[in-house]
Amino acid sequence: MRALQIAELGSIDNLYVGEAPSPKLGEGQVRVGVKAAGVNFPDILMSEGKYQVKPDLPFIPGLELAGEVLECADSVSHVKPGDRVMAFARRGGAYAAEAVLPGGIVTPIPDDMDFITAAAFPVAYGTAHFALTHRGKLQAGETLLVLGATGGVGIAAIEIGKLLGARVIAAASSAEKLEIAKAHGADDVVNYRDESLRDAVKALTGGKGADVVFDPVGGSAFEQSVRCIGWEGRILVIGFASGDIPKVATNMILVKNFAVVGVVFGEHSWRYPDNSRQRLQSILPDVTAGRLNPRVWKTYALEDAVEALRAIQDRQVIGKMVLTI
Repeated sequence: MRALQIAELGSIDNLYVGEAPSPKLGEGQVRVGVKAAGVNFPDILMSEGKYQVKPDLPFIPGLELAGEVLECADSVSHVKPGDRVMAFARRGGAYAAEAVLPGGIVTPIPDDMDFITAAAFPVAYGTAHFALTHRGKLQAGETLLVLGATGGVGIAAIEIGKLLGARVIAAASSAEKLEIAKAHGADDVVNYRDESLRDAVKALTGGKGADVVFDPVGGSAFEQSVRCIGWEGRILVIGFASGDIPKVATNMILVKNFAVVGVVFGEHSWRYPDNSRQRLQSILPDVTAGRLNPRVWKTYALEDAVEALRAIQDRQVIGKMVLTI
C-alpha cells in the first residue's frame, strides 16, 4: 500500500512516500481504507523521536483518520464493511492507504459529515471534551481560559467550553486570531503579545481569576496562567506547542489550592477505546446541529505532508490541516 514513512528518526525531512506492507488484521481489529488524515503536532515529535510513544521503524505517522471500513475481525459488531468512520490512531499509521486499528476506537460518522471534516475531529474534539469534562470537571457558570485558542484543539476547547455552559476567555497572539476565536464562541479575548495575560484575565474576572485553564502551549503562557488561576482552579496541561516545557513553583499550587492536571487523551483512548468512541459519538450530533464547527485551514496531498508539518512547526496554522489519501 502507499504510505508516508520514516526509516530514521530525527527530522520530518526524513519522511518519504513509498510502498509499505498492508498491515495484518488481528483479533478485535478493523481495517479502514483511509480517505483523509488529520495533521498534528505529535506527528512531528514522533518523527523526531521526542514523543512518549516510540515507534518501531520503518514507521508510518498519523494519529487520526477518516475513511471506509474494509474488513472487521469476527468479534467486532458495531461497524461493518462499507461503513463511513473516523478513528484515533494512537500508535500512528494514519498516513497510508489502509490502517488497522482496535475496533473499539473506530467510530461511525454522520451521513452529512465529509471525510475531511471527520479526519480533523478525533484528536482536537476528543482531547477538548476529555480534558474539560473528565480531567478538568468544568461546570456551567465557571470561567475557562483557553491558551493557543486558534489551533485545532484550542478552537475545539472554546466550542466544548460553551457547550458545557462556561464563560470562555480566549488568548492568542494576533487580532486576526482573536476574531476567529470570537467567531467560534469566545466571550472575551486577550492578545498576549500586546498585554499581560495575568492582568487581562484578572480584570475580566473582577480579580477572581479563571476556574480552568486549557493549555496546549506551555512556556511563558503557562507561567502567566499560574498567576491568573483562581482559588481551587485547574490548569490542564495539554501539550507544549511553544517548544518550551515550563515549571511551576509548588508554593504557588499550595497558596491558591489549585491543581495542575495532565491530559493525555491518546493513551486514555488506547486503554479505554470503547469509552473514547462513546465520547466522540456523544458530541457528533453537535456537529450536525452546527454547535461544533471543526475549522480545516488547508488540505494537502500525501506527497506534501512535510510542508503541512512544517507549517505546524512554525505555528502558522489556524484550525486544522488534513492530508487527502
